[in-house]
Amino acid sequence: MKIIALLLAPLLAALPANADPGKTKTGAIVHVNAREAAQLLTDKDEKKRPLIIDIRTSAEFREGHLEGARQIDFLEEDFSTKVRKLDRTRAYLIHCRSGGRSSRSLALWKKLGFKKVYHLDGGILAWEKARHPVVTDKPR
Repeated sequence: MKIIALLLAPLLAALPANADPGKTKTGAIVHVNAREAAQLLTDKDEKKRPLIIDIRTSAEFREGHLEGARQIDFLEEDFSTKVRKLDRTRAYLIHCRSGGRSSRSLALWKKLGFKKVYHLDGGILAWEKARHPVVTDKPR
């Protein structure tokens, strides 16, 4: 038993003081599927409900977006500037079309120290495939 303790001591010493060796932690980023995202958006406690950030282009956004979403185009030069202006203590649900752009943006959200960022895996395509509603800005 002493031998095991001696072998584990250096490994345990390398862990941060608040680390739970039984869990993996990715910081403020939480990956969710469409069903989980929909549940988050219906939370009765408005403070727990994340703000939706759609990082697709304006044209894509007009084609259909989640109700209440704010659009910040990942492909625009000022994307990081706009993200920096957001309240870092709020929770956000971010997505793009299929998850590629929003996945690439995760490093920025983490670097800026956002409290909680939910990433909609599969993007709006997964949302629509799960038959969740979208709103459009197209004239009818």
